[in-house]
Amino acid sequence: MALRTLFFPALAMAAVVLLSNWLVQYTINEWLTWGAFSYPLAFLVTDVCNRLLGARAARRVALVGFVFGLASSALLAPMRIAAASGSAFLVSQLLDISVFNRLRQKSWWQAPFIGSCVASVIDTAIFFNIAFGGTGENWLQLGAGDLSVKLAMAVLLLPAYRQLILKLGAMPAPASAA
Repeated sequence: MALRTLFFPALAMAAVVLLSNWLVQYTINEWLTWGAFSYPLAFLVTDVCNRLLGARAARRVALVGFVFGLASSALLAPMRIAAASGSAFLVSQLLDISVFNRLRQKSWWQAPFIGSCVASVIDTAIFFNIAFGGTGENWLQLGAGDLSVKLAMAVLLLPAYRQLILKLGAMPAPASAA
């Protein structure tokens, strides 16, 4: 597969990781950081890439996003945030790709929704433990709030996923309600 085919998905992934690493440093309240709203877009990028180009391409996009995100995050975020993000990102993205791929033949919404939910749980556990464990922050509370938003975003991003897939021609249009 040509690298230029993966350029825009990899760029989108790197941008989401960078933005999320910066935003996670800012709390909204004792339950939530701003990063909870941007990070689920990484699963959207992975899932669209997986549906359109396959699991191998999605893994490549995740790896490019990981490398770029880790390198740029190390410059813009504290090292603990960069390390936590890199670890959580790589594990959760590869898990999302695997779950999605196993469910790819199910109803259009099951693969992206279930993959994102399962991966979000693992991502949250890894990230908040490494990023905030031992800092005095109530990371279990922050993690619970973060996970709640990620799970809600998994639902809210389904229409965007469906429209992207329909627009790019990888999924049959729904039957008309005639």
